[in-house]
Amino acid sequence: MTDRHLTIGLVQQRCSDDRDLNMAKSIAGIREAAGRGAQLIMLQELHAGLYFCQTEDVNCFDQAETIPGPSTAELGAVARELGIVIVASLFERRAPGLYHNTAVVLERDGHIAGTYRKMHIPDDPGFYEKFYFTPGDLGFTPIETSVGRLGVLVCWDQWYPEAARLMALAGAELLLYPTAIGWDPNDEAAEQGRQRDAWITIQRSHGVANGLPVLVANRTGFEAAPDSDAGIHFWGSSFVCGPQGEMLAEAPVNEETVLVTQVSLGRSEHVRRIWPFLRDRRIDAYPDLLKRYRD
Repeated sequence: MTDRHLTIGLVQQRCSDDRDLNMAKSIAGIREAAGRGAQLIMLQELHAGLYFCQTEDVNCFDQAETIPGPSTAELGAVARELGIVIVASLFERRAPGLYHNTAVVLERDGHIAGTYRKMHIPDDPGFYEKFYFTPGDLGFTPIETSVGRLGVLVCWDQWYPEAARLMALAGAELLLYPTAIGWDPNDEAAEQGRQRDAWITIQRSHGVANGLPVLVANRTGFEAAPDSDAGIHFWGSSFVCGPQGEMLAEAPVNEETVLVTQVSLGRSEHVRRIWPFLRDRRIDAYPDLLKRYRD
């Protein structure tokens, strides 16, 4: 059994309402990670601006862009210059009145290797994404790149074992989650701790259940809600874990961080040999998974 190691980078940053400043910060993080040997670099969800979904405002649609478009051109040039693969998260304008929360993968030569449109769209206080995003229609299909088959998902997708499983069944070698999640500052400290722990645990469990490394890039810093005194304190904590859920690297809660570490792609084969979860699945007994609820 041969092994293959991949050095990956995650860029965890604070965002402002200045798109050019945010992009410059993202690209600076990409350059730092590449300088430290990263071959695959992922940015956080909607890294080009503030998390505008805290409120419902039709003017926010002006931030959306086409794919291909300005951001893919800019990031594609960086990917080509540095010879790296970049995973970026964009607010996609597909057509008038039709928008998606979309992750795009840029190959070493700068071309778009593939896209993934966020499938699970939340609608909760402070996270009014259903107002902005049409659910994805590209399915759970890994994106082929020069560094491996990437199972790219986005934020709210990270809570759903079905999404991770379908990516694994389609041959993904890594699970990747660009993310924007944080605390309501009014929550008690104990509740905040439970939320963050649950978030880390569920994603590590996707690694365990599927025998795959997991990469998570989350934003950090406080972003005030535009129409109230509330806001979101994004909890950072970007991390990388291995196929048994082992933590390989983790960023702090409150700091902008460029996280660089190495993952073993060959280790997935070893882990799946000793924990053959895919072999022992009872696919004949799972039809109720297609139901909303089993009454």
